[in-house]
Amino acid sequence: MSIPFLLTILSGLLWTVVYIDSIRIGLKDKTYAMPLWALGLNIAWECLHFFLGYQAKGWDTQVIVNGVWFLFDIGLLYTYFRYGRKYFPKNLNDQWFVVWAVLVIAVSFLVQYGFILQFGLAAAAAYAAYLQNLLMSVLFIAMLVQRASSEGQSMLIAWCKFLGSLAPTITISLLAIQEGPQKYTLLLIVGALMALFDVIYIWMLARVKAGERAATRPALLV
Repeated sequence: MSIPFLLTILSGLLWTVVYIDSIRIGLKDKTYAMPLWALGLNIAWECLHFFLGYQAKGWDTQVIVNGVWFLFDIGLLYTYFRYGRKYFPKNLNDQWFVVWAVLVIAVSFLVQYGFILQFGLAAAAAYAAYLQNLLMSVLFIAMLVQRASSEGQSMLIAWCKFLGSLAPTITISLLAIQEGPQKYTLLLIVGALMALFDVIYIWMLARVKAGERAATRPALLV
């Protein structure tokens, strides 16, 4: 087995853990664990690259992984619609909560399909995935700041997201060494930024969780 193949499997497993734990903690905390724009882009990417990828390549490893992720996306979408209303502006009716979510998902499909039309299926998969993962890394930090707590977040999600994104970046780095960096410059830059923001998020979440544990620790009697 080649190193890129093993890294693809590793990334698939780690991101599957991200999805499963996001659904678990969303149900447990009665919230959603993935920001809406990240979820919308993920649903669109995994749906399009599963169905179009199957038509182009059949049941290869990444197509199967995309299909598994798309199924978990449905669970994540349920947690958003079930619990997301409490974060929506109170002066807007519930119907606008649904309209906004549908709009985000529709725009996400349009953008992802635009990538495919512009770059072709294989290149679009890489460029769109890296850019949306960078956006997701920033959105997780924004979600932590907005909630001012670890609600709907876990260190397992944070670490698996970091390592699951790092694995394909290592693959890109190996390809850049073999073929020259020019072809992969953008992906390497975005991959490095993803890692940076993921590490920042891990550090921030660890600090927040430490503060929450300290706040709930019984005071010692003097």
